Amino acid sequence: MSENHSQSTVCKQTHFVDDQPPLHTLSFAPSTDTSGKRQRDLEVAWRKMDCTVLPVVTVIFFLSFLDKGNIGNARIAGLQHELGMSDYQYTIALTVTFIPYILVELPSNLWLRRIGPNVLLPAMTTLWGIAVVLQGLVTSYSGLIACRFFIGLFEGGLLPGITLYLSSFYPKQKLQLRISLFFVSTTLAGAFSGLLASAIVHMDGVGHKPGWAWIFILEGLFTVLFGLLSFFVLPRTHAHVAFLTPVEKAYVEDALCEDELLPTFDHSSKEMQGGRVTRNDVWKAMRMVHVWLCVGAGFFNGATLSGLAYFLPSIVASLGYTSNEAQLMSVPPFAASFVLSIASSYLSDKYHKRGLTIILFALLGTSGFSLFLASSMANHPHSRYEYASLFLILPGTYSIAPPLAAWISNNTSPYTTRATAIALLTVSTNCGGVLATWVLGDVSSRGYRVGAWVFLGFQVGIVGCAGVCWGVLRRGGGYVL
Repeated sequence: MSENHSQSTVCKQTHFVDDQPPLHTLSFAPSTDTSGKRQRDLEVAWRKMDCTVLPVVTVIFFLSFLDKGNIGNARIAGLQHELGMSDYQYTIALTVTFIPYILVELPSNLWLRRIGPNVLLPAMTTLWGIAVVLQGLVTSYSGLIACRFFIGLFEGGLLPGITLYLSSFYPKQKLQLRISLFFVSTTLAGAFSGLLASAIVHMDGVGHKPGWAWIFILEGLFTVLFGLLSFFVLPRTHAHVAFLTPVEKAYVEDALCEDELLPTFDHSSKEMQGGRVTRNDVWKAMRMVHVWLCVGAGFFNGATLSGLAYFLPSIVASLGYTSNEAQLMSVPPFAASFVLSIASSYLSDKYHKRGLTIILFALLGTSGFSLFLASSMANHPHSRYEYASLFLILPGTYSIAPPLAAWISNNTSPYTTRATAIALLTVSTNCGGVLATWVLGDVSSRGYRVGAWVFLGFQVGIVGCAGVCWGVLRRGGGYVL
């Protein structure tokens, strides 16, 4: 495609290493193709990326959630008893994971473009996989603490990194479904974790190791292998997707430029706009009201999500099920979350309703926690009602993160500002995770009732933050609502 010098602004091919020359230059001018060929080629290009880029990041995120949360399965399989941990010490072990998580998320996102996502994301995967394997070899509480720290350190930048990475492949109106497709792997991880753990614990005694140790070893080894494979299959940018034709790459780049997702070149100033990490762009994100409202909602949602990820098997076990039954009974609510998250993301992308989606699922979570509390506080508690409430709580929690991430990404630019906003969102969700480990540290049914009251209040907080954010963006005009 030829360069149009009459345009004041053009969009150049984005490279993650600044000293590499652009492949070609594209105009911002609207397409005059009335035959629909351009749109058909774009749809083919999105499908090709759905089959190449999306599966890799989805599996990576699935493994991250599996490896971060499998300590909950190991706990009821004997980890806490064999290492002689109190509930307080177990909570400390979870908290230690979040500290490096929170510290590395912003710098990791700012360095993603310089290092290259095709290097940084697989490297993080391989390294945390090694830490998970070592977690299965520990024989003391101090060894567990060390492993949890390094898991958080190597895994911390993953969620903001993948979100930022995908925002450089898909335009705004197609982003939430793709975020949902990779994020929904957390629900699969929650379901699969219980099934896998219930099978692996039967290896108890193999190699003179307890069953809970084999949960860490086998799941960690798979993560290491997939991390190494990812170095060879994860493309650096959309221009490096092997199955895209030159024409498809040009159309994709044009679509991304129209949504201001790639750096632009201003002929009047002879400078790239949004192509480099600058302090002003970082501070720009921190001055945006809608960013902080999304960050608030992210804190409330992150606390609820992390609480369920770490403690759901224990919550189910507290309803009177055996350890193995609890592993299996935690599967169906996650399956329900999977279906609702995908369906709602498709509709949100189609009708551009991010804020409304968040509010509706927060209200669903509110009804779930209300049912849980009403049943648990009755004169004759019914465990079946408490269990049924999980089919409202889990979809109401897990289906909020994709529209929230898409919402903050869609309404924040340029690149560095968007990278900062996404990192702030994930920092807030992990700060919420720290709180959740303490709220649910008490494994008694009374402890879970206290947690349910806290999380019920958090759902109301999500509704408030999303509602105010919707009003702010609507008043500003030109934003995705």
